[in-house]
Amino acid sequence: MSWRYPWLLLLALAIPALVYLRFARRRRPTLQFSDATLLARLPAGWAVAAARLLPALYGLGLLCLVVALARPQKGLTESRVRTEAVDIVLLVDVSPSMETPDFSTVTRRLNRLDAVKLVLEKFIQSREHDRLGMIGFSAMPYTLAPLTLDHDWLLQRMRQLRPSMLGDRTAIGDGIASAINRLRDSRAKSKVVVLLTDGMNNWGNLSPENAAQAAKALGIKVYSVGASGREARFAVQDDEVDEAALKKIAAITGALYFRAADLTALQKTYEQIDRMEKTDMEVEHFTRYRELAPPWTLGALLLLGLEMLLALTRLGRLP
Repeated sequence: MSWRYPWLLLLALAIPALVYLRFARRRRPTLQFSDATLLARLPAGWAVAAARLLPALYGLGLLCLVVALARPQKGLTESRVRTEAVDIVLLVDVSPSMETPDFSTVTRRLNRLDAVKLVLEKFIQSREHDRLGMIGFSAMPYTLAPLTLDHDWLLQRMRQLRPSMLGDRTAIGDGIASAINRLRDSRAKSKVVVLLTDGMNNWGNLSPENAAQAAKALGIKVYSVGASGREARFAVQDDEVDEAALKKIAAITGALYFRAADLTALQKTYEQIDRMEKTDMEVEHFTRYRELAPPWTLGALLLLGLEMLLALTRLGRLP
């Protein structure tokens, strides 16, 4: 609690003097007796005891009035967060090869898709102020979630991803095109696609390079991630990461390519992307004050009013 006019609390020092001035006159005898011995032997009635409450009521009323004048206030501190958010589409390969269990750890058996979902969950939770969307693809793309701030719902949708759910081919170009369509009308400061695949483009209507050129034209960056425990070979097979193509996609759009050969590398990849595509945040702190004076004002009026009413009765006229 704070005070709007704390210096007014000094008025409380004058309250004893005001009480004395108001009630000192009443202590003067109104009847003169040559000998008060007989009166001293008389028992004091309830009115005499009650009359002693009048100075207390008057003093407390004045104290409440002083507190009200000093304007006690309770501060409610609030923050307003202004952000320049990033719109991100997570593009995830769900071809049959994503079932390969080469991302297993000592304590846990994980296929590639299981590892991706494990890492993406942490990534999604870290982007509190960003809109995120998710598209699964293999022979065709499928939008699991459009751009949304409801990250809990997004995580629920992500858990539905299964290897082979969209065919047994890999159409990287079509997947990128679908992600671009989700970002086409975005007004975010930065528009990003994070492409993860463990293979090469062997299907679809649009080549990865042409899709990357389209993304560049719309100001969309495509980070590419090759997720496979196998070593890349010079002659790329359908079930091996085409690093050359993924590097080209990233380079065309002004982004980067990452190779993730195990769970730890995959975690570090998304952590690095998270750091590079950070949301700009401006936090504005302000305080609202709630006035606490009204109850003190009401208390002062009640106490002083009660004292005045009682003073008009026999309690205020007792000798």
